[in-house]
Amino acid sequence: MSQSLTLAITTIEDLLLKHRLTEAGDGPLDAVTLSIPEYQRPYKWTEKNAIQLLDDIVDAKDANRERYRVGTLILHRRAEAGVIAYDIVDGQQRVVTFSLLLDAFGEATDFLSEPLADNPDNRRNVPANYRALRRRVDSLSGNRKMAKDNEEASLENSVELTIQDSPEKRELLGYVKHNCEFIVVITDDLAEAFQFFDSQNARGKKLYPHDLLKAYHLREMRDLDAGEVEAVVREWEDLDQSRLSSLFSDYLYCVKRWVRGNPAYDFAESDIQMFKGVTQQNNYPYAQFFKGAYAFARSVNSSAVPFVAGMQDLRQFQLDAPIIAGRPFFEYAHHYFGILDDIQDNDRYEGYFVNDNPIVKTLDARYRNGVGNRVARRLFDTALLLYVDRFCPDRPDKLDLEMFDEFVKLAFVWAYSLRAQYVNLGWWQAQNYVAGQDAGARSPKKNAFNIYKSVAEADSPRGLLGALSERLQVLSRDDILEGSKGKNSRARTGWNVDGQDGGGVYLDYLHFFKEYRFLEVNDER
Repeated sequence: MSQSLTLAITTIEDLLLKHRLTEAGDGPLDAVTLSIPEYQRPYKWTEKNAIQLLDDIVDAKDANRERYRVGTLILHRRAEAGVIAYDIVDGQQRVVTFSLLLDAFGEATDFLSEPLADNPDNRRNVPANYRALRRRVDSLSGNRKMAKDNEEASLENSVELTIQDSPEKRELLGYVKHNCEFIVVITDDLAEAFQFFDSQNARGKKLYPHDLLKAYHLREMRDLDAGEVEAVVREWEDLDQSRLSSLFSDYLYCVKRWVRGNPAYDFAESDIQMFKGVTQQNNYPYAQFFKGAYAFARSVNSSAVPFVAGMQDLRQFQLDAPIIAGRPFFEYAHHYFGILDDIQDNDRYEGYFVNDNPIVKTLDARYRNGVGNRVARRLFDTALLLYVDRFCPDRPDKLDLEMFDEFVKLAFVWAYSLRAQYVNLGWWQAQNYVAGQDAGARSPKKNAFNIYKSVAEADSPRGLLGALSERLQVLSRDDILEGSKGKNSRARTGWNVDGQDGGGVYLDYLHFFKEYRFLEVNDER
């Protein structure tokens, strides 16, 4: 165990009201002032989480539990201008909630004066959770009138509460202060602090696989100083965390599975090994090759060579190549976050790749809802992501974009051939389609093949486009089951797939099958 590591146990009163840890080795540890570092994620706990925590405390008290452990608090101890500060690495959600609970009891904490980042989560959840806890506390016996009188009080301008007329409140407050305890881990090494990141916050949000990857790769950054590590974490936390989770679970994970011919089901903790990558200590020949390629590209890009030679930066990543552990992982995530954002943003003037595309315009306007539509769109977007990764430079020229536009058409036909051939489409059918297994089924589906392997194994865009054009089959009306029922079925409307709304959006995605000659139009019924 690291010599810089300190393990402690503390009551809520000692931690938040007396600024100390109750038991830390030979005795209490004084002068523990908690701070929220800039890289911390927002306060995500909602009223439901806060009230659930309070209910659990009440249950523990009623069960006469002498000690109620409320979770683990991980602190990074650092010195700044001669002052020791304790940054919260993990446990912020619980510490903020306990501070709000004490304040609801009338015991204000200095911790609530700590500045929180100005973001929607913090602005919404801090006052909302305070009010929820205040209402619950005020509802305890002997305080009904006070609850009514203080109904409009805010967190910033709350009135002082008294608990003398409520034994129940007095007992509960005492239990919160003296019987609820944190286990505390303190380290002087920020990377080591992330090593102790809990896989699940007590009564909080279970960490997603990408959170665990963040902790893992921070441990691989021991050669960086604390300031560099904080900057990396801050950039990571600045990304939309829901979209970042989707990037890994819905796209990167699927690509890595599909290009190798494997199915891609739910991305779970057991799957994160594929994103741990090549470590600094790994010196096998294959690892040296990939680390050397990354180091060379990084060295060239940071030099004057691209500017002097008039060339673009060298690409440092490929989706089907191993990741380099540590800082390169975070650069990798930012890189593909940006590409996926470009692909999914059809603005005419934003980004390089998908700009006012008529196919995407129709899909965005009319085919966002429903499981089947979302499955087909995910296959489509993932194919575009892989193509851009393999064949498009960061600043594509006219020929690059022309080739990409042709791939968009073919990838659309491939993905939405699946949608067209099912009334009810789910993820299981998509897995079979990608694997090409539908070709041997009782009711074979046209165009069931692994387009991702086709892209990954192609040597050039022209070769890929030619191969896909030959392989993709035309759909007949008999093949198309989606939209075949109901009063607005295509049979009832005479198979008119060319209608548009007032904004120039086609009402039926099959219009593009017809336009690109992948739909039989002379089939008389």
